[in-house]
Amino acid sequence: MGSDSQKSSITLPPELEKALEEISRGAEEILPLEHFKKQLLEAFQNGKSLKIKAGFDPTAPDLHLGHTVLLQKLKTFQDLGHEVYFLIGDYTAMIGDPTGKSETRKALTQEEVLKNAQTYKNQVFKILNPEKTKIVFNSRWLEKLTLESVISLTAKMTVARMLERDDFSKRYKGGQPISLVEFLYPLLQGYDSVEMEADVELGGTDQKFNLLVGRDLQAQYSQKPQSIITLPLLVGLDGEKKMGKSLNNYIAIQESPLEICGKLMSIDDNLMWKYYELLSDLSLEKIQNLKKEIEDGKLHPKEAKKLLAIEIATRFHSDTAALEAFTEWEKIHAPGNRGLPEDIPVWDASSEAPDGEIGILNALRLSGLVKSNGEARRMLQSGGVHKYINEEETETIKDDSLLLTTGTHLFRLGKRSFVRIKV
Repeated sequence: MGSDSQKSSITLPPELEKALEEISRGAEEILPLEHFKKQLLEAFQNGKSLKIKAGFDPTAPDLHLGHTVLLQKLKTFQDLGHEVYFLIGDYTAMIGDPTGKSETRKALTQEEVLKNAQTYKNQVFKILNPEKTKIVFNSRWLEKLTLESVISLTAKMTVARMLERDDFSKRYKGGQPISLVEFLYPLLQGYDSVEMEADVELGGTDQKFNLLVGRDLQAQYSQKPQSIITLPLLVGLDGEKKMGKSLNNYIAIQESPLEICGKLMSIDDNLMWKYYELLSDLSLEKIQNLKKEIEDGKLHPKEAKKLLAIEIATRFHSDTAALEAFTEWEKIHAPGNRGLPEDIPVWDASSEAPDGEIGILNALRLSGLVKSNGEARRMLQSGGVHKYINEEETETIKDDSLLLTTGTHLFRLGKRSFVRIKV
């Protein structure tokens, strides 16, 4: 279950060495490496393609850049001529992946899962080639399992093996509950590989145990075991924790070009290089050249970040939209040029303010600047809400009991979000 320690006994032709280099870019581990190299060589010699699988549980409606690390690697395999299967775990999502969690997972309803799954289908083709991608749902085979077949599946795994998982082990030792349903999750994810007869499965480093279960189960079902490739979890905008919606440190791929550019320009200069490695289509050689130019003082880090921001915004929108968005961002943020966006949304509060006044919390929420009064209050307390005195000067608003009276009020939330509220 570890990486190969001995010197490779398999010699690949130059084109496969190049392919392996592209596949290895940014990857944490390829296990077992010798097995994977053998798969590549045999597929090449026989004129066949490998079946590449990556599973995504539709537990939230939006994909973010963290998800696209796997999608980018799937695209690499597509470009190399292999079969790519985007597996939507609609059945396993109703169980909830316990990976990295300190408590029993909340199950989703079938309606929630299907709604989220549809948004996934609409978003993945911003990266993957729709003509070369096969989308499959694991409910197709998992919902057909009988009690007898489930019992047979559980017999192939021991409790001791399950407790090898770090999160299960910690919870067990800490006296925290672990439901038997959660033990089923790695088994069902592994069984997906059996049903699909996958040659290779991709996943985040937090999925390593689950991916290896799939490999073990394939062997027990008399199949050739899959290779696994683990990829790092993308660090969020805060520079510390895994990108995720719950931490509000994410960039959703359906966000506006201006939001994507603005958020990417806000990341730490050092973090930028990991984003380049995992998200950019630029070659590693070109990335190294950019890094050297910055070290030599020939290029400002902001310029390298600008190239990344435009590339990512272009991927999810268009080159024109990305360039216009960056121009807009510079207009707002460039020193000595602190302008305002041209298209600031206007919200008419008159229907919500019959007496000619409305509270700041309700105004920020109803105008769409925040999603809840609680979020508005947190932004106020953190100094993230700015009210324009005129078109250039602002004051930071922290009073959550402030009343907006008759007139037009211009607000900025953080650095990128604006709204005019007419009372």
